[in-house]
Amino acid sequence: MKKFFVVLPLLVFVFASFLSADAAAPAASNPGDIAWILVSSALVLLMTPGLAFFYGGLVRRKNILGILMQCFMAVALISIQWVLFGYSLAFAPGNDFIGGLSYLALNNVGMEPGPFSPAIPHQAFMIFQMMFAVITPALIIGAFAERMKFSAYLIFSLLWATLVYDPLCHWVWGGGWMAKMGVMDFAGGIVVHISAGFAALVTAIVIGKRRNHTAVPTPHNMPFTVLGAGLLWFGWFGFNAGSALAANGVAISAFLATNTAAAAAALTWAFIEWKTFGKPTMLGTATGAIAGLATVTPASGFISVIPAIIIGITTSVICYTAVSWIKPKFNYDDTLDAFGVHGIGGLVGTLMTGLFASVAINHAGANGLFYGNAKQLWIQCIAVLASVGYTVIMTFVLYKLVDLTVGVRVEDKKEVLGLDISEHNERAYTLIE
Repeated sequence: MKKFFVVLPLLVFVFASFLSADAAAPAASNPGDIAWILVSSALVLLMTPGLAFFYGGLVRRKNILGILMQCFMAVALISIQWVLFGYSLAFAPGNDFIGGLSYLALNNVGMEPGPFSPAIPHQAFMIFQMMFAVITPALIIGAFAERMKFSAYLIFSLLWATLVYDPLCHWVWGGGWMAKMGVMDFAGGIVVHISAGFAALVTAIVIGKRRNHTAVPTPHNMPFTVLGAGLLWFGWFGFNAGSALAANGVAISAFLATNTAAAAAALTWAFIEWKTFGKPTMLGTATGAIAGLATVTPASGFISVIPAIIIGITTSVICYTAVSWIKPKFNYDDTLDAFGVHGIGGLVGTLMTGLFASVAINHAGANGLFYGNAKQLWIQCIAVLASVGYTVIMTFVLYKLVDLTVGVRVEDKKEVLGLDISEHNERAYTLIE
């Protein structure tokens, strides 16, 4: 009998839980849209391991595990941050600068259609956005590769995601002041690429150059880099086409624009090298493709094929100049060109959205300058200046804070030994006698 009185409340609790779960989980309106968003979320998640291979192949062999560890820990760390409070700061109702706390630990984020898309559950939208939050701080790794303490990386990434990424995300996508102003950023030119790219520039400058730094890249495994570039290209279809938040015509248009711009940029970068040095390189072609993908991101859901080609060609010329001329001239060690590709690419793409956007492609947007709306280009310019300024200032402050507490840079002897051994006590490759 005593066991009965112990078990009965448990059975009642479990049964009530099922009832409340059913009551709180009405079917969303479109299963096809739900499936597309979940697939897109998985594609965007794949981009962070893809980035690990892309970056990992470019560093010296004694540091590849350090890069892989940083990228994989970004997935783990930011996933937890996002579900606990990051999503709330980015998307909960708040003020023009930051979201409120009503979505803490996914409170009020259930299976009902959310405020950002009536066709998918609120929780599906949260999952999709989580993958963007994961990869953005991981992009910064390229600037300080081979010389940051792992402990400092974790603290910096958590603070940066909370105090830089989440507010910017709220400004643009969460109903903040940029959204009210009418800025157009379909999939993350401002939120992802400008923020990560200009944070990369700041960290590259303040952490200083690597020991035995050379301006010429010294990739230890180009096949890894090409594999990573391929995974990034593949995942980018979820990144951009998934941002339509439905399996519809805008998603198709964004998919096509994404692939077209990447192809045009890869070809252009290869031809520039061919003309300049007499031979195109695999590294340059892969870098060109990533630059094209980054640049078309803010415009992808608003443009047709010809503007996508123009964006691809233009970004290769500009990003090639940033990587091959500006970086050596100013002598900063942006190790893997996170700023030259993502920062410059995001900036150019955000401005070109103000040129080529067309309501004929996406009626939810606005026309750009070339379709008679000069105001949109002005709005894009304001958004770029504000996002660059905020990112640069906050990244510098957070870097200095972390440096004062745990120290950011590894000791010289550890840098010479390599981060794989000094930070993780592992080797990526073993010699078989």
